[in-house]
Amino acid sequence: MSDSINYKLFINGTWRFGGNGADLPLLNPATEQEVGRVAVASASDLDDALMSAQANLPQWSNTPAEERGMLLIRAARILKEKIEIAAAALSREQGKTLAEAKGEYARAVEMLEWNGTHIGKTSAPFSIDEKRIIVPEAIGVVAAFTPWNYPAVLNARKLGASIAAGCPVILKAAEETPSAGLYMIEALQEAGIPPGVVSLVFGNPPMISEHLLASPFVRAVSFTGSTPVGKQLAKIAAGNLQRCVLELGGHCPVVVFEDADLSKAALAISEYKFECAGQSCNAPSRILVARSIHKEFLAKLVRAAEKIRVGAPDDPETDMGPMANARRIEAMERLTKDAVNRGAKVETGGKRICRPGFYWAPTILSHIHPESQVLHEEPFGPILTVASFDTIEEAIEQANDTEYGLASYFFTESTEMQKRMIRSLAAGAVSMNYLKGVSADAPNAGIKQSGYGYEGGVEGVRAFQSLKLVNGVKAVSAHEGQDRALHF
Repeated sequence: MSDSINYKLFINGTWRFGGNGADLPLLNPATEQEVGRVAVASASDLDDALMSAQANLPQWSNTPAEERGMLLIRAARILKEKIEIAAAALSREQGKTLAEAKGEYARAVEMLEWNGTHIGKTSAPFSIDEKRIIVPEAIGVVAAFTPWNYPAVLNARKLGASIAAGCPVILKAAEETPSAGLYMIEALQEAGIPPGVVSLVFGNPPMISEHLLASPFVRAVSFTGSTPVGKQLAKIAAGNLQRCVLELGGHCPVVVFEDADLSKAALAISEYKFECAGQSCNAPSRILVARSIHKEFLAKLVRAAEKIRVGAPDDPETDMGPMANARRIEAMERLTKDAVNRGAKVETGGKRICRPGFYWAPTILSHIHPESQVLHEEPFGPILTVASFDTIEEAIEQANDTEYGLASYFFTESTEMQKRMIRSLAAGAVSMNYLKGVSADAPNAGIKQSGYGYEGGVEGVRAFQSLKLVNGVKAVSAHEGQDRALHF
């Protein structure tokens, strides 16, 4: 890839510049230098995307599921062959290390492959009993909105599920990481997806979302991003009763009990937290430690954080690259200052690294006042807070004391404690004794202010389907009815 590139829109099978000729600068967060321009979609561009998607809905939704599945599998193989160049572009635009970018693209390939290989399970009719069957049908045009932190994975998750369901999809990808949209759409195009089934747009996010959701053609909205923006999209979508799948913010706790392997827990938390410079809604942000082991665990966590090598994302020795933009640096400065002013102690980090680029040192804060902003606002960066608890009831209360409910983690060897924590933690996903991202086959959703609707697995495809109930099927045995349904 050249040093600078112009990223175009993809509408009705054609790459093109925005109708108004406007574009946006693309910055490298490691250098703060411009490395490209990103086309801005006009209202007429969006209308073209909507018209082409709606026009191709009947043909695509009636394309045999096996053909849609094979297309996704071909696209996955094509994308896999381009991982090296695609990962380099993503690293340059987002700031994550090359290793992280390659790992993300490997997960994106997995997303496409899973939706392609399991399409028989997600698209075939199925029986309720000998007289009733359910026929899954494409819900209609999908408007999908993805963020800049994990764009390859999230593009693949939304595109894979929509395409598998038989829905044309308009992808509004992040302007900060346009290459992830480009390589995904190129793979689908090379795999043979018909014109109009996928479109890629960039530009002014509020204008694009309002314009797309104002259209009666759009029947479902999939968004990953902040809670305030998700709420705004849900309000707009209510006007046309569009189905919403919203994966929103997180403020994830980790509870560490006395019987935990402290070295293992500290290393696991540090590695997962500082991946992507902490810019993940699933990343842990609030560590709660049993008082008797608090001092020992805090020391181990600080040592683990201080071993994180911060540097250029294309340096193989780097563990953590820069943050994605200046806005995140400003947020880290504000949250740290507020916490310190309220009495917090900076155990390590707590400041911007003096070099070109948006670099922030891995930060651990202790002695946090309960009203500190960092406990109530999603940090979305390399900041961890550490507090202690005396009883399991106190630990559960503190872990759940947030408006978010995306993911929770805990470390203990006690089976009884594990059962109680699984029942008690208010989150869409609970992990014990390890931290890991969401796989392609698992349904993923937040609760409370972290959103609603499922992504991933069968449920992720169902989000873009209507389940038509068919009554009066000829009376046959349940087994025969199932066989009949599968070949309906």
